[in-house]
Amino acid sequence: MVPDGFYIGTFKIYFYALAILTGVLLAAWLSSVQAKKRGINPDYVWDMLPWLLIAGILGARIWHILTPPQSMVDQGITTYYYLTHPIEMLKFRNGGLGIPGGIIGGAIALFFYARKRKVSFAVWADIIAPGLALAQAMGRWGNFFNQEVYGAPTNLPWKLFIDPSRRLPEYADVAYYHPLFLYEMIYNLLNMALLLWIGNRFANRLKNGDIFLVYLIVYPVGRFFLEYLRLDPSPLGTLNVNQTLMGIIALCAAAALVLRHALAKKSDGQGQAVQPAEAQEAGNSSAK
Repeated sequence: MVPDGFYIGTFKIYFYALAILTGVLLAAWLSSVQAKKRGINPDYVWDMLPWLLIAGILGARIWHILTPPQSMVDQGITTYYYLTHPIEMLKFRNGGLGIPGGIIGGAIALFFYARKRKVSFAVWADIIAPGLALAQAMGRWGNFFNQEVYGAPTNLPWKLFIDPSRRLPEYADVAYYHPLFLYEMIYNLLNMALLLWIGNRFANRLKNGDIFLVYLIVYPVGRFFLEYLRLDPSPLGTLNVNQTLMGIIALCAAAALVLRHALAKKSDGQGQAVQPAEAQEAGNSSAK
């Protein structure tokens, strides 16, 4: 059985928590590097980190409470159960964090931080986006130690053994599964690399907020398709709420990215078309 933590005296340290903490620190470091490259004081990163972290964890917990997975719903642990047992909402150590809620919570905290400090939300969203992808990649190792976020049964060479106590009841006799957490970890690392490459390669053509919009396209697309392998989705009626949300976010972000550049290009084209007429009028005025 894969250990999920270790004890210091009587206090248990969970590998899940260490994976999240490692991801947060690496994300902060990468964000500070990106800020420095832009000529921005990297101390802002460490100043905003506690607020983003607290808001992200709260958002992730709220998302879990609002969209518990099917296996918990089958046990009677629904949103209504949480609302009628408020103490259960606070039991973070029992697990239950949703990435979409964490991103939303962190974005809200960043928005208010930017307003208070009078800095650009879009610029900082771009700075943080690669680090966010890195944090997600590291955090997925917590799922490995908890033996959760595994995919459909498989006999592929990289199959993952799941202890009987961690299997869904309907798959009690199935031993090996897709390591879904590993797929998402690799995908997040590729997303991070892509965002860093775009930021360097197209620095002169990007608008503030573009890198964050690319993140909001790439991550949701990957998550959308990986949800097909997930055995324990979060239902909303007949919909997989996480998959549906990912599809909507990716489409909206793609539309926003294309539209803002199309409008900018059109505006530039009109400015160039007007310029000769303006020059001619200025010349006529001089002749007079």
